[in-house]
Amino acid sequence: MPIHGKDPDAMTTRFVSAERNYRCSALFWTMQSQVEILGVPVSVVGMRSAADEIGRWIEAGEARYVCAVDVHSIMQAQRNTAHMQALRNAHMVLPDGTPLVWVAHARGERTMRRVCGPDIMLHLCGLGVGKGWRHYFYGGGEGVAEELASRLQSMFPGLAVAGTQSPPFRELSPAERDASIRAIDEARPDVVWIGLGCPKQEIWMRENADRLRGAVAIGVGAAFDFHSNRIARAPAWMRGSGLEWLHRLGSEPRRLWRRYLLLGPEFLARAALETVRMRRTAARQAAERTGG
Repeated sequence: MPIHGKDPDAMTTRFVSAERNYRCSALFWTMQSQVEILGVPVSVVGMRSAADEIGRWIEAGEARYVCAVDVHSIMQAQRNTAHMQALRNAHMVLPDGTPLVWVAHARGERTMRRVCGPDIMLHLCGLGVGKGWRHYFYGGGEGVAEELASRLQSMFPGLAVAGTQSPPFRELSPAERDASIRAIDEARPDVVWIGLGCPKQEIWMRENADRLRGAVAIGVGAAFDFHSNRIARAPAWMRGSGLEWLHRLGSEPRRLWRRYLLLGPEFLARAALETVRMRRTAARQAAERTGG
């Protein structure tokens, strides 16, 4: 619906510089600092600033969606146009990967901190107990969403669970998808946690988040398996030192070897080359301005 007689698409303006991307929302004007890494606008946030912004959306009843990206997600987006569009249209893109933080720091954005899906889930669940936020869990294998909700209620007494769904892994028919989304919407959640895996969850949120009235959808992938104790998470010291990938590779080598041993080095090489090019462009533009 037009806002004050204006086309919302025309109201949305993107300003792109060599190292920062600002987005102005059609719902209200906001300046969110971002670093564009291989075409993906990653938000310059830490846990507190991300949670504060998401909390404001929840309290205002705004339908939005949040993606948590790591190296694998960014590299998948290089090969999947629908995934890239989902990331570029997200209202927030969390840096769920230490290498992304390294790249941002190399480009001068030293306030960025890693904000991974499993951690933001725990943080917002704890924060929302006193505020009465209602949580819906959509994803995971059979029974995983229910187990996740139960465990989180044990961790956070008083946590309000609006509902759970574990959809089949196959593609849903249009009628099944409509029924699934209608069930979520009728439960009136404030936060909808999506655990469908990359890139399925990001594409799902882009296509359906605006149908969830007043809810913030957050894609967290493996958080469903971690917090339901289906998969053991890396120790805190490994997560803090950027070695969580090594723990996951050791836990699921057949499934993850390509992700970490091939895509990881490719990402670092391409991101480093992009950073060098951006610095050269910035230096040339500075020289042109000064007449050098």
